Amino acid sequence: MKKIGFLSFGHWNPSPQSQARTASDVLLQSIDLAVAAEELGVDGAYFRVHHFARQLASPFPLLAAAGARTSRIELGTGVIDMRYENPLYMAEDAGAADLIAGGRLQLGISRGSPEQVVEGYKHFGHDPGEGGDHAEMARDHTRRFLRAIDGDRFAEPNPRPMFPNPPGLLGIEPQSPGLRERIWWGAGTRQTAVWTAEQGMHLMSSTLLTEDTGVPFHQLQAEQIQMYRDAWTAAGHQREPRVSVSRSIFPIVNGTDRAYFGVAGGGGDQVGHIDGGVARFGKTYAGEPDQLVEELAADEAIAAADTLLLTVPNQLGVDYNAHLLDSLVRYVAPELGWR
Repeated sequence: MKKIGFLSFGHWNPSPQSQARTASDVLLQSIDLAVAAEELGVDGAYFRVHHFARQLASPFPLLAAAGARTSRIELGTGVIDMRYENPLYMAEDAGAADLIAGGRLQLGISRGSPEQVVEGYKHFGHDPGEGGDHAEMARDHTRRFLRAIDGDRFAEPNPRPMFPNPPGLLGIEPQSPGLRERIWWGAGTRQTAVWTAEQGMHLMSSTLLTEDTGVPFHQLQAEQIQMYRDAWTAAGHQREPRVSVSRSIFPIVNGTDRAYFGVAGGGGDQVGHIDGGVARFGKTYAGEPDQLVEELAADEAIAAADTLLLTVPNQLGVDYNAHLLDSLVRYVAPELGWR
């Protein structure tokens, strides 16, 4: 394990028990947590994207603001639902945010998770058409986005432009060098991981897989990672692939931790249904540091990945989540090979 980051879903709730009661709270606290994580030596700050929900939804203003407040930490998403995206406008936003951050964006994109509303992408102006496949629409948006950030020139210039144009066709601006090599795909199955490798994207694997073979979650995920790495080699890419896995991990080092998460650990995987299919969900890890080190060392997917993303309970506030991250990097991560 080379890198550790946090992944925030960015929930807000007006409940008095929540430290994030408004959208403003969540956005400003997300920036503050990225700053705190950088000060603790954490490697990455990642944010989930959900539409039509009281959660983070528009990542690029947040990534740009966090980029302006930090200098080292990677800033990413996990994941942007490409069914909702205008790929060219997204390319402009991503290029600008990456330049503000000094080339530190690590963008996780995907087909997306089950929606809050029925066919919500249609409200954003994206319709696969009658009989069309919304997953394929997401992949088509992705292909166009990747070409745009890779510098594709495709637009015929106006013969009488407002400003002088360079010779030839025009492409999306601004361009941020290297951004194309920092795109990840959130893969929910083994076969999607193979496709991800073929496209030259890094692999982002979550706390669930939308398939189940009966083996423990971490073993199924490790198999997914190995298939991805094999496909990457077969595709002949010349750069190193990266793989992240997400986990819910809560080191218990004081009474507050015990009050919040003292009964959260000790369980196993869960099997459920998503989008009409069987899915396997990974377990929650909660316990004292020595116990966590032993349990996490047996997690084959963590061993196979280079990046571990800790899902954080953002409604508990910046100070408490910074404490969780500090406990992880102080007492647990070094025993698993980090740094």
